[in-house]
Amino acid sequence: MPGFIGRDAELAILRKRLDRVARTGTGAALALRGRRQVGKSRLVQEFCDRAGVPYVFSTATKGASPIEAVDAFLRDVRESALPADPELVPTLQNGSWPDAFRVLASVLPDAPSILVLDELPWLAEQDALFDGALQTGWDRLLSSRPVLLLLLGSDVHMMERLTAHDRPFYGRADTMVLGPLNPADLSEALGLGAADAIDAHLVTGGLPGIVRTWPHGTPALEFLEDECADPAAALFGVPEASLLAEFPNPDVSRRVIEAVGFGDRTHANIAASAGSRAGAVPSGTLSPLLRRLTEEKRVIAVDEPLSTRPGKPALYRIADSNLRLYLAALRAAHEQARRGRPEAGFRIVRRRWTSWRGRAVEPLVREALERADLPWPEVETVGGWWNRRFDPEVDLVGADRAPVAGRIGFAGSVKWLGSPFDGHDLADLRRAAGQVPGLDPAAAGLVVVSLSGVQARDGVDLVWTPEDVVAAWRS
Repeated sequence: MPGFIGRDAELAILRKRLDRVARTGTGAALALRGRRQVGKSRLVQEFCDRAGVPYVFSTATKGASPIEAVDAFLRDVRESALPADPELVPTLQNGSWPDAFRVLASVLPDAPSILVLDELPWLAEQDALFDGALQTGWDRLLSSRPVLLLLLGSDVHMMERLTAHDRPFYGRADTMVLGPLNPADLSEALGLGAADAIDAHLVTGGLPGIVRTWPHGTPALEFLEDECADPAAALFGVPEASLLAEFPNPDVSRRVIEAVGFGDRTHANIAASAGSRAGAVPSGTLSPLLRRLTEEKRVIAVDEPLSTRPGKPALYRIADSNLRLYLAALRAAHEQARRGRPEAGFRIVRRRWTSWRGRAVEPLVREALERADLPWPEVETVGGWWNRRFDPEVDLVGADRAPVAGRIGFAGSVKWLGSPFDGHDLADLRRAAGQVPGLDPAAAGLVVVSLSGVQARDGVDLVWTPEDVVAAWRS
């Protein structure tokens, strides 16, 4: 079972800020955001443990009153290594955040230190004056002292708003987005070859809370079979808790997420599946809800066909592959596990695995190609293309911009099956590529990404294996 995994670049970013604090003798602030279970708190705790300076790590409690929140914060300060004498930290009756920041400033050491406020959106949610108090406390009391202020939050939209131009803390904090662990991290931490590491990334979504439960060197289906015998496994608990935390009520939002997770990709199909006895979800309800789920909650991602002409329809998918697998198969398997039928649960997963994986790997491959040094220097974005009939669908389109390209560099296919890319697949790719608006067959390249090798290479300009996909995160 791996311990702390990867994150060298992120630790270096945090260390750079602390070094700046030590060098200048003044404060620095950084707002760290990322969705639940991605490992923000674990990363910052690791940094604090390695930093070698006094720190206080205070985590807000959802639903606590402002007075309770202030009292908990001061208790964390009192129990930390910040004050030379814990008795110097008073217990406030009916204390406020301005009072709390004054107390903090009075016990800060003259040497560098770290202040961590975790789950910051909960503090702002329960106290409308918190943002202003934080700004005032930072400007008047803390920024002139050698302290690194780290602000953490899982509500991505609220964390973005914290540093927006119309909010009190605007311009005072750097921002950092923490994504999931990447396939190269998983390959190294779990002792897996490239193909198995990609499978592990798709299953876990790169979430450390699940990765830490993965036995060293274990292939994905073997891991899934073992977990199906454990109803309390993190594989089930993490996505379930994330879903319940963000969407606790069985309302239309949950129905939309579940429809997308089970495979409905278009607006019309989602409306029908998420509807009720009264009929499909009306467009006037569904369209703004999809915008909220994509732009604010980031639980759903939207893909648009990429070519030199605007195209439709947009396709929706669950952004996190672990939650996507949970909705597509793991939730049903979990129910079987709860009933003491692990074999039946694993049969569900195994039956849906191949088709699910073939679709789920496509966004990962596109991201890997965007990161790589390709033979087409003008390509800056990689997407896919389809028409209204979904005949054909092109897995990969590399272009200079999106969603409407100025120039297309290549078209390609992702074949993530047990059989190699063959002559029939190549003929299909050529036929489909010729229909992409703006693609010049004489100038554009052909790309093949295959799990099981390539038999037909005639005219193919770039062939990628699982090793190449993983290597994109090592470059």
